[in-house]
Amino acid sequence: MLSQSITKNSLLLAVFAIAAALTLAGSYLGTKDRIAAEIRKAEEKALLQIVPRERHDNSMLDDTLPAGADIAALGLRSEKRIYLARKNGRTVAAIIPVTARDGYSGDIDLIVGVNADGSVAGVRALSHKETPGLGDKVDLKKSDWVLSFEGKSLAENTWAVTKDGGEFDAFTGATITPRSVVAATKRVLEYAAANEAVLFGDES
Repeated sequence: MLSQSITKNSLLLAVFAIAAALTLAGSYLGTKDRIAAEIRKAEEKALLQIVPRERHDNSMLDDTLPAGADIAALGLRSEKRIYLARKNGRTVAAIIPVTARDGYSGDIDLIVGVNADGSVAGVRALSHKETPGLGDKVDLKKSDWVLSFEGKSLAENTWAVTKDGGEFDAFTGATITPRSVVAATKRVLEYAAANEAVLFGDES
């Protein structure tokens, strides 16, 4: 009698588990395309903040180059992509990922847009763990500080915070974070200059 009860309960549990698994699988299959579309939309929105649509006529999400963790200047922890913005087949800007590993609270993941003339198209922080109210001013949602990079170039600007003799303001009470972001942005410009032919060559 006891064994029959256990068998019955086991069967009911198994049926419940299968039903739950099928429900989850059905839900995933029904929404995965929509989720993928939303992720793609969010990625594109971030890129368009740096290189607006009127500056290019290609899909930056589909026109990329690999950026591996072996590129020391970029400091990446994993394989990422460089997005190219083209107009009439000519590359007008490249949006390059970089990780500042020397943030106050750890890695700061950024994307830096570099124009074909070597100037900064824009900088955005993708993720960080900087101190709220201090270091988190690298986030455009908290401060417009990252906009100060736009139009700057290696040849015409001094790449350091003012405390170190440069021209980029540090945050009140926080120097490590802006110092880290300034250095990372400079490394991207140097990388772009060293790889100009690859990044800004005509579309093949």
